Amino acid sequence: MFFRRCVCLLAHLLAIVPAVHAAVVRVETSSRTEVLDGKTFGERGAYERIVGRVYFTVAVANPHNSAIVDLGNAANLKDGEVEFSADFIAIRPKDASKSNGSMILENPNRGRGGIVSLVDGGDRDVAQSAGDAWLLRNGYSIVSLGWQWDATGDGALRLYAPIAREKNGKRITGLLRGDLMLSKATDEIPLGHLIIGNIGGSEYPVAAADDAHNTLTVRDSRDAKRTLIPRSQWRFAHSVDGKLTPSDRYIHLDGGFQPGKIYEYVYVVADPVVAGLGFAAVRDFASYAKHSADAIVPARRVYGQGISQNGRFLRDFLYQGFNADESGKIALDGVLAHVAGAGRGDFNYRFAQPSRDAQPTSAVSYPTDIFPFTDLPEREPLTGASAGFLDRAVADRVVPKVFLSNTSYEYWGRVASLISTTADGTQDVSLSPDVRVYHFTGLQHFSGPFPPARGNNDLLGQEPESPLPVRFFWRAMIANMDAWVRDGAAPPDSSYPRLADRNLVPVDKYAFPVIPGVNTPHEASAAYRLDFGPNWAQGILSNQPPKVGQPFPVLVPQVDADGNERDGVRLPEIAVPLATYTGWNLRDASIGAPGERVSFEGSSIAFPKTAAQRLATHDPRKSIAERYANREDYLNRYGAAVDALVKQRWVLEEDRAALIQRGQQEWDEATK
Repeated sequence: MFFRRCVCLLAHLLAIVPAVHAAVVRVETSSRTEVLDGKTFGERGAYERIVGRVYFTVAVANPHNSAIVDLGNAANLKDGEVEFSADFIAIRPKDASKSNGSMILENPNRGRGGIVSLVDGGDRDVAQSAGDAWLLRNGYSIVSLGWQWDATGDGALRLYAPIAREKNGKRITGLLRGDLMLSKATDEIPLGHLIIGNIGGSEYPVAAADDAHNTLTVRDSRDAKRTLIPRSQWRFAHSVDGKLTPSDRYIHLDGGFQPGKIYEYVYVVADPVVAGLGFAAVRDFASYAKHSADAIVPARRVYGQGISQNGRFLRDFLYQGFNADESGKIALDGVLAHVAGAGRGDFNYRFAQPSRDAQPTSAVSYPTDIFPFTDLPEREPLTGASAGFLDRAVADRVVPKVFLSNTSYEYWGRVASLISTTADGTQDVSLSPDVRVYHFTGLQHFSGPFPPARGNNDLLGQEPESPLPVRFFWRAMIANMDAWVRDGAAPPDSSYPRLADRNLVPVDKYAFPVIPGVNTPHEASAAYRLDFGPNWAQGILSNQPPKVGQPFPVLVPQVDADGNERDGVRLPEIAVPLATYTGWNLRDASIGAPGERVSFEGSSIAFPKTAAQRLATHDPRKSIAERYANREDYLNRYGAAVDALVKQRWVLEEDRAALIQRGQQEWDEATK
């Protein structure tokens, strides 16, 4: 049922755009409207918003498609070709000649794009507001393209891919696994990846409810021993109007699921989706935009942009060799992979679960943080294997320009150190001249609220979240990438903590100050050597859960006496601080497991306001009054830190005023 065409979309079909590029069959548009009623954006003129679906076909025999798992088993295989489609939303200059020639191709997170709102501060789809319209004023085209077959919810952009069958037409079956830690008790859970309190991706329905392979276990933490819950105590069922009824998408547990515990289920599934076609969709849309005279959004340069799950998607896209299209031409000219850590993901496997990631208390031991981690070839110390995630792009001569940017959280939660060290954690590694690694100090996985506040529900931490904004870095990164690809203007050098400077250390060497009332983490997430069974190399995961081998080393950024990180790209809030900003936050006791870290969050721990307050609380950090003579003194220093960022091209000159205003607000909030 995942693959039927949307009748409503076709019923309201407004246009069908033929395509001459081989991999794109046609483009259907369901709406085409002027952005903000035809408002003009400087010399770029008016923009339009186009919604629709793009249809692709790929040749099974083409070597550039050979990595797509189960492609030859696609149920709709005909004459050696497989057809599939994807939703898209495009925002482009109405007059294509007024474009700057550069497209940002966003593979949206769980089906929801966000780069426009993140960069410009407007609505996600610019229907009501374009914010300050930096992207539009500068002539960029933006396309969000569905790539994830299991994206859920109204408005989610999806991939519509065929299922796979055996050559004789027989259904393919296998085992699927899910896990979660709840923040409150409940009698039943849905089969789906819970992320920030919502289902990030639907999972396959139960295919054989009574099969002996179906199991449910519970444990206290990632590394704790699993306890098998007797089959008599749980069932695949859902409460409807107070009556428990059989369901292929819910698990009911007698006595209920308790907070602060990791529950893991394994069950039999059938009819795998050919999920790796998501890679082909991104590849072929980029190529179509650049080489088809009739492209609905023409471009001369295409930059793949992905945040978190989507940044991992782009790392895996390059590793698996998808940056060469079916004719061998380069697809993505640039890649901006943000907060991906060292990860890739469950994107191109039989029974793939694209939403599964790697969090402190869920999505544990998935094919996410797996060797290789670095761009250039590195040696796996146990097996002796040598590989880098750019190997295929190098061999195909389609290496893009790459930004790998991370926040403080990814060093604690996404093994980010492994992108810049040897796999044994003993030495820094060299980077490709086409790669930059940026560490944005003090930020968390997503920017928290200002004034600082604690999270809620599943993300309720013991400390307020880190409110430091990533928006200004994003604008500069896009501008720097465009200049690099367009004109060869080199971007800022890589900036990240290194072993050689003693700014990257094991967790037991992490020198965080002893701040009264603040609990610190006892560990950081690790990448493990996993064994999913004998056919894992062919994309089939038969061991569920996998056999877990030795971990790779975990290294985190070292901090100064205030608890702020010493190396990386430093916002003024770190260079001229009013608080301590960390890459970790522990779970509040009310949601269970208070010794574990909260997914995605950092912490904001305010400095004492005065020396008297510092002495009364025994806080080792100097107070605000001891650091700065007054508001003017602070803002002068803050302004100098902003000027340094502008000079080094970490932020744009036009954003200086907004950053200064932010500094004023932060002083007033910290001293009120």
